[in-house]
Amino acid sequence: MNKQILIKKFFEEHRFVKSNIDSYNSFIEWRMQKVVDAEKELMPAVIPVDAEEVKFEFSELSLRKPIIIEADGSERPLYPAEARMRNLTYSAPVFLEIALIVDGKERDRAEVQIAEIPVMVQSKLCYLSTLSQDELIEAGEDPMDPGGYFIVNGTERALVLLEDLAPNQITVNTEKTGPITHIAKVFSAIDTYKISHTVERTKEGIFQTSFSNVKKVPFTVILKALGMTKDKDIADAVGFKEIPEDLYINLVEFMSVTNQEEAKEFISKSLQIALPKDRKLQKVESILDTIFLPHLGTDKKARMNKAYFLAQMIRKTILLREGKIQPDDKDHYMNKRIRMAGDLLEDLFRTNFKGLKNDIIYIFTRGVRRGKIIPIASLVRSKFMTDKIRSAMGTGNWTGGRQGVSQRLERDNPIAAISQLRRVTSLLDSNRESFAARALHPTHWGRLCAIESPEGKNIGLRKTLALTGTITTELQASEYNKNLKSFQKIGLEEIKE
Repeated sequence: MNKQILIKKFFEEHRFVKSNIDSYNSFIEWRMQKVVDAEKELMPAVIPVDAEEVKFEFSELSLRKPIIIEADGSERPLYPAEARMRNLTYSAPVFLEIALIVDGKERDRAEVQIAEIPVMVQSKLCYLSTLSQDELIEAGEDPMDPGGYFIVNGTERALVLLEDLAPNQITVNTEKTGPITHIAKVFSAIDTYKISHTVERTKEGIFQTSFSNVKKVPFTVILKALGMTKDKDIADAVGFKEIPEDLYINLVEFMSVTNQEEAKEFISKSLQIALPKDRKLQKVESILDTIFLPHLGTDKKARMNKAYFLAQMIRKTILLREGKIQPDDKDHYMNKRIRMAGDLLEDLFRTNFKGLKNDIIYIFTRGVRRGKIIPIASLVRSKFMTDKIRSAMGTGNWTGGRQGVSQRLERDNPIAAISQLRRVTSLLDSNRESFAARALHPTHWGRLCAIESPEGKNIGLRKTLALTGTITTELQASEYNKNLKSFQKIGLEEIKE
């Protein structure tokens, strides 16, 4: 078949910025709702004297297409061309249904506007996405414009694609100097935070686990604190037919810790927790449930899965020491992920939604102290979230202290705009050497352009997607579970690692 026909067909179905538009569409379709569903209830500390329990329940989010409200109160659709000319923000109102429950009975319910979010040009919320070429020209748009950017205060802004290490994956490497010989690492990430976990093998063969404030606790102690108290179960979880020398050393070295309570006591001593014994052990349990490997779960049910995951980190470290596997290459693109517009906006929305809830509590508490319950419609200040989101989009200052996430779109020529919208930026500091991270890697082939990278200190840290390179978006939980059930029907099982 003629290659030109294939290439033409590819670009008919995949516009240059399709991946970013798909990511934004996933944000407005289900990711925003996921943020709300994660914390569906809000319970104020200060309540009326005649009530025993008061709570707010958040339910369905809904979005409308961009509109403009004129001085006379009339509403009409807002198109990108008008937003540019009148220095407006091309944004859509977001509504949330909130119910006030007092002593188990619904006292008030209302659908209120909580914010306005910037709309990506050519996304599903954008009027241009359904227009033909002639209709685009009539609307004052260039039919060849790729979309994939935002309009904030009349200025076109692009969100950069951020290259980051893949979360929830075990990587192992050797250490050439110091008391540590081998190390296994995983960045355990859930929606709200990411925590680095390491397992270090000392020259004596002891495996030490570190995460958050927990430093260098023997892995066997962690496993016993999680409920895997028998040495045979630990050996089986690590998964060797014959117990390796390193594993044997660790089992013998800490055989004095025989049960779950002793293991928790051991961890509490390493943390120097100054509390009564019962509360001290509860604190350790809370750390193991919420901070240790949170991607596997944050309740008691996940403890055994966490134990098996830690055992697999040990197994991989032992295999590396025995020379049966090679060190992981963190520059391999299998170990990288690209964070697109949907991912970045989800972070921004989550942070500011928490701020909105605190603002609701503040206004409600102020009303209660004055002896009245303020209606839901008066509790929510939509400008609270709108201003913060608009500020982040306009300045590029993002959650987590990141800067330069939003940039002015280059319009020197059409190619410059497309290049910027497909640019991939590493989170590494450009002032550091990082030779391996800057070098071309074989896995870049077909994914990233081998030529387009700036000279100077950003060389290799700023890359561009290859011409036919595409990025998949995160799968919705319901779709994942549906696929998992299909696999289970044919006898496949989910890998816990």
